Amino acid sequence: MSNILWLASYPKSGNTWIRAFLANLIANRDQPVPLNELSRYCDDESLPERYSKLGGRSHQLMSVAELCALRTGVHAEIARAAPGTRFVKTHNRSGSFDGHPLHNASVSVGAVYVVRNPLDVAISMSHHFSLSLDEAIERLAAEQLATATDALFVSQILGSWSQHVASWADHVNERIVVLRYEDLLLKPGKSFMKVARLVGLDKDAARIDRAIRHSSFGSLASIETRDGFVEAAAKDRRFFRVGRANQWRGVLSSAQIERIVKDHRQQMARFRYLPGGR
Repeated sequence: MSNILWLASYPKSGNTWIRAFLANLIANRDQPVPLNELSRYCDDESLPERYSKLGGRSHQLMSVAELCALRTGVHAEIARAAPGTRFVKTHNRSGSFDGHPLHNASVSVGAVYVVRNPLDVAISMSHHFSLSLDEAIERLAAEQLATATDALFVSQILGSWSQHVASWADHVNERIVVLRYEDLLLKPGKSFMKVARLVGLDKDAARIDRAIRHSSFGSLASIETRDGFVEAAAKDRRFFRVGRANQWRGVLSSAQIERIVKDHRQQMARFRYLPGGR
């Protein structure tokens, strides 16, 4: 059954924002959907239980290659368990690893991919993962980068920011929508309408507007303050920290900006992220 719609992004680029919008669009409630209910509306392909079951042993005993070999089977199981379209979060780049597809094309119906200025991604990663800015910048350029397997998630194959972006954006078609994080901020009506149209819920403007309000940064931050959020890296670190573009202007040094531009110039130019004069 082909019913998985991937919600894809490099980490700290707006994936949760898209999930919150879709949850509120589907639920269509007077009040925002609580953050800790997002899993009711969106699955996560990196959750370990299915890998352990399919592999016959703990996911923490498997290599990255062994986990990737199980991915298409895990995705098929997710598809079989859902009666209709299933939104599935992924931070994997598009493509394959060690000969194994990172997404099961036979059960996929499309994708929403969110791209964000790497100058701001570096700052968000630094806060979320307790890295220095220079460490975050180095990770953005690491072509062999993968997340670690732990008790909560299996490893996800990222590559560099540029590799990740190109892997998804090079395959845009009518069923793969690429959105800039910055456009979600500046032109939410136009940008989120593309998501609503992709899932066939674009006829009710009032419903879409309400979902946009309920998933705004202010709304999500208020819910986190009230209820907490299970996806926060630590209790003393906010998941929804600032939620605006161009934070880098007052944070990154000239040398740090130059390093990011040097590492990612082609994709930054493609998405209009190059600072003036570069």
